[in-house]
Amino acid sequence: MKSAWKVYILAVVSFLVGTSEYIISGILDTIANSLDITVAAAGQLITIFSLVYGIATPILMVLTAGLERRQVMLYALGLFVVGNILAFLLPGYGLFILARIVMALGAGVVVVTALNIAAKIAPPGKQAGSIATVIMGFTASLIIGVPLGRMIAGEFGWKAVFGGIAVLGIAAVILIRSVIPRMEGDKPVPLARQLALLKKGKVAAGLSITFFWLGGYSIAYTYLAPYLLDISGLSEPQLNTALLIFGIASLVGSKVGGYSTDRWGVYATLTGGMTLHILMLVMLSVFIHSAAAVFIALILWSFAAWSSGPTQQYHLATIEPESSGILLGLNQSMMQLSMAAGAGIGGLVVDRISLSSVTWIGALGVLVAVAVTWALSRSHASSSAIKTSA
Repeated sequence: MKSAWKVYILAVVSFLVGTSEYIISGILDTIANSLDITVAAAGQLITIFSLVYGIATPILMVLTAGLERRQVMLYALGLFVVGNILAFLLPGYGLFILARIVMALGAGVVVVTALNIAAKIAPPGKQAGSIATVIMGFTASLIIGVPLGRMIAGEFGWKAVFGGIAVLGIAAVILIRSVIPRMEGDKPVPLARQLALLKKGKVAAGLSITFFWLGGYSIAYTYLAPYLLDISGLSEPQLNTALLIFGIASLVGSKVGGYSTDRWGVYATLTGGMTLHILMLVMLSVFIHSAAAVFIALILWSFAAWSSGPTQQYHLATIEPESSGILLGLNQSMMQLSMAAGAGIGGLVVDRISLSSVTWIGALGVLVAVAVTWALSRSHASSSAIKTSA
């Protein structure tokens, strides 16, 4: 029971990190108006955060691998809190970018270390469940953090969101220092060994699925709030409801994706989920003046997009079973880099084409992921046939 309580504290920390990352999408229009910048420029705040998170986290984890885990968590969480305090206090777009960089440097180490600690403090046979609980905290930021952040920003201004995260982060530092035990670090895996896996064709192709699937998602999701307000014509209360049901659908999608993978396999689940993903982005583009159709498209889009998450994690773990831990770490970085690329490409689309085009361009990105998945499934089927005949 004591271990379960400690894991839930780590899940709350994961929730705070997830909210700090995803909240920008929910208040993108508010930030743009407040800082007198374009929506596309505001979207680059996600690009910067995800880029720093994706590149710096594996490097920092290698550098701190041998250090005591609670100490690493406290320092990283402290850095994350400082970033949120800077976002709350400092004026202007340029200084907000600086705050996002500081946030991201701490955030990546916090999440990876939280997962590591959760596995170590869990009772025997409960490690996977403890890790899932921490991941659920991150997922809950979509369900609770983004819509709640939107409401707080509407009442008190968007900076209050980051001030609130900072206060909760300070409370988390105190709790972790009080209840999480000290524990030794792990033997570091050199970056060269991690990156060497990218030379293998199946590994590179597998990671490219993550890049195009989540990159396509990010192109549209980053600009979701202004899209729903300006293109779909939703009201502010309708937008808050839309963000809430979008988050709930992501949770259901993750659960169904795991079940579907066990029952029908990786490739069928990935192909089916991403095909529905594409269709819902198209539906969101076509039925823009029907609130009911928009809500249906949002629910099924989020469900489809996040059904691919657990499936892709499992897929990568089975490509090179002896290096599954390294591959899952690389996939975490790839997820952040794809979010960065998606937000960046989406900004270019908004600037040079139109806001209404982000769903179409996002759908094209996911279509590339479907094509790679199909090619890998064909290769897998051929290899299995050869082994059977032999």
